[in-house]
Parts: sequence; structure tokens; C-alpha cells
Amino acid sequence: MHGRVGSTRSLAMMNRDDGGDAIELATRLGKELTRRGWMLGTAESCTGGLLAGAITSVPGASRWFDRGYVTYSNEAKAVDLQVPTETIDSFGAVSEPVAVEMANGVLLASRVSHIAVSTTGIAGPEGGTPGKPVGLVCFGFAMRAGDGITTLAATHVFQGDRAQVRQASVVFALRGVLEMMGVRETELDAV
Repeated sequence: MHGRVGSTRSLAMMNRDDGGDAIELATRLGKELTRRGWMLGTAESCTGGLLAGAITSVPGASRWFDRGYVTYSNEAKAVDLQVPTETIDSFGAVSEPVAVEMANGVLLASRVSHIAVSTTGIAGPEGGTPGKPVGLVCFGFAMRAGDGITTLAATHVFQGDRAQVRQASVVFALRGVLEMMGVRETELDAV
């Protein structure tokens, strides 16, 4: 991973498209980040700012939300988030390696963010291929750990139209950050 210290493991959490309202999850995430004194950063492609929008709709989000990037093009991913063009060329923009590099890029760009999440996918209605169908979204999660960065990746295929895929992706991303922070699934089900 392009100059990064840490480990990558797969995130095998939520196998469902529902699981809580985005604003309620963002509120829960804000409480957990505030409790730890942490800041969050985001990098979005297919969600186009919806994740940051859900986060900033929570009053007081400036206490725990550092920054958000919308990097829709491959050029933006490479320039703004330092995603190696080799990674994009080898795996495609919609891939776990690119999602992880995007989340890492947020932490490399920010001295204050402790944890980051990214989204890259095919929201539709066009753009799907046999190996990458419409509704496929890859997520990257990166968290500072000592002198390095620990990363997780997840891929999910969501059903529905473009708006439904993007909204489900926001919910999945928020739940994933909470899970990476150690919040148990039973606690998330209460949201």
C-alpha cells in the first residue's frame, strides 16, 4: 500500500441493505467520536457528498467531523487522495484496493482525523458489467493505530434505483465506521 504502515483485513459485517436511519447513525457515531476525542474524515465517489451531508446534518458535527472529499473522477482520486494510478489501472476505480487507498488518503492529508471512510461504486442505472454490476459499492475504512494505519475493506451489492443504492451506501458506511471503532452489532441494531 503506497507508503502506508498498517494492515488490511476484510470487513465481514452487515449482510443487509437496511439497518438504521442515516441521521440516527451519524448521531450515534458523533457521540462515540466525541467520547473518544476523535475526528472523522470521508472520501466519496458514488455517494457524491451524501455521507458528509448526513454527518453535517447532526448539530455539533464540527466537534467530530474534520473533512470530506468528493473525488468522483480517477484524476481526483489520484491528485486529492494520493491513490496510485497503478492501483486504479490494476483493479478499477470500483474496487476494495482503491476504496482502502481513498480512506488512507484522507488520513495522510489530515493530521487531525483519527478515522476515515470511503465509498466507490456503481450506483446506476448504467455502468454495470458482468463482474461489477449496478449496485456494487466498495468501502474503505482506515484508522490510526500507533505509528501506522489499520484498514478494512468491504464490498456490498445493493438493490434498488440510483437514489436507493446511494442512500444504502451511506447507512452501510456509517455502520462500518462504528463497527471499526468496536461498537457491537447489537448496539447498532438499537439505532
